[in-house]
Amino acid sequence: MGAIPWGFSYAQGGETMPKKPLRPCSHPGCPNLCEGQFCEQHRVEERRKYDKYERSSDVNRKYGRAWKRIRDRYAAEHPLCEMCLKEGRLTPVQEVHHILPVSKGGTHARDNLMSLCQSCHTKIHHDLGDR
Repeated sequence: MGAIPWGFSYAQGGETMPKKPLRPCSHPGCPNLCEGQFCEQHRVEERRKYDKYERSSDVNRKYGRAWKRIRDRYAAEHPLCEMCLKEGRLTPVQEVHHILPVSKGGTHARDNLMSLCQSCHTKIHHDLGDR
């Protein structure tokens, strides 16, 4: 397979599919083109700004530094998606999920946590009607 022409990507079966055109980064004054809303350089910066100024302070209290430490420790101890593992697939963990959401009285206790890949985490929330 040769070089992929600009603006195309290979889909299943080898045929090329057109990509969305790149658009300017939404950060004021940034000339970079990107696929999403912000370029790599500004994505982290904008996320931090959102977390600090726009996210509910209640959410920040529940998911602060202590939660990040618990999450990282749990993910290190459970490096594979627990749902995929039950089905015989080995998928690296991408999210740590609260079985009973913190918003509904759940805690950060280990017996209320589950390591998941992005796909399984999305499926759980979709099945629950959360997102």
